[in-house]
Amino acid sequence: MLEGIEFTHKELLWLLLVIPALLLWYITKHKKQTATLEISNSNGLVKGNQIWSILKHSLFVMRALALALIVVAMARPQTVDVSTKTKTTRGIDIVMAIDVSASMLAKDLKPNRLEALKKVASKFITRRPNDRIGLVEYAGESYTRTPVTSDKGIILKSLREIKYNTIITGGTAIGMGLATAVNRLKESKAKSKIIILLTDGVNNSGFIDPQTASELAVEYGIKTYTIGLGTNGMALSPVAINNGKFQYSRIQVEIDEKLLKEIATETGGKYFRATNNKKLEDIYAEIDQLEKTEIEEFKYYNYEEKFRPLVLVALGLLVLEFLLRHTLLRSFI
Repeated sequence: MLEGIEFTHKELLWLLLVIPALLLWYITKHKKQTATLEISNSNGLVKGNQIWSILKHSLFVMRALALALIVVAMARPQTVDVSTKTKTTRGIDIVMAIDVSASMLAKDLKPNRLEALKKVASKFITRRPNDRIGLVEYAGESYTRTPVTSDKGIILKSLREIKYNTIITGGTAIGMGLATAVNRLKESKAKSKIIILLTDGVNNSGFIDPQTASELAVEYGIKTYTIGLGTNGMALSPVAINNGKFQYSRIQVEIDEKLLKEIATETGGKYFRATNNKKLEDIYAEIDQLEKTEIEEFKYYNYEEKFRPLVLVALGLLVLEFLLRHTLLRSFI
């Protein structure tokens, strides 16, 4: 009954302790005013008088109940309906540039580098409900897989469908991947624009130099976070295809960390090295914390007062008590 009810002046509810005190006073007073008559047999007494005696006590009950209702009404019971509205005050546009060269099938991350990345990146995307995100694939050349969009369903579906293929020229064109990502963001009106560029190799393809692409990112105010993916030392990597299946061998991991650090430093970003699945997940979690979208929350309170019915009932009880006291029960008071 009182679910959702709040009291503005709840301290006044302590006045309800007066009710038990009044009840004790009434019982004590009634005993003192009642004369005792000892008789041998009560069969001759009219039972109807007992009903009138009970009705007489009801006058006190009505007055006490009215007083309790008035005290509760004074405490101002009310229900509060809270509605919340959020406003994004600082939107972020993000492009994830993903290396899809054959070396991304290396098994130093489980089940392989590419699948490990897709799993971690999907979690990152779901944690960014207020931002727009796009995807760029690159190997020996690059292309936009998904333009920047706020539809996370499209992004996640597109990310799941990324896989190694022979359509894109082999190699690792870091400059091309970065330049394509910059091209997707250069017209963006977002307050903040960032690129997350991931690779497991060195720049050995493409006709755009990584330094040139980095300068373009700086020109358009785009921050770039770079991630070098791969364990330290040797990794079980694909080296050939036999009857449509990859042949694996342990080869030395080569990542141009110097280049990735330069790109991150020049654009105001940060370089990370992911040597295992846990480290990769931690990196994306850190980027998520570094690039927070500012959200402004507005709360609207709708108060509905509940004291009026209590006052009306209390008034009704007092009027009824007054009428009974001066009419039907007048002779018994």
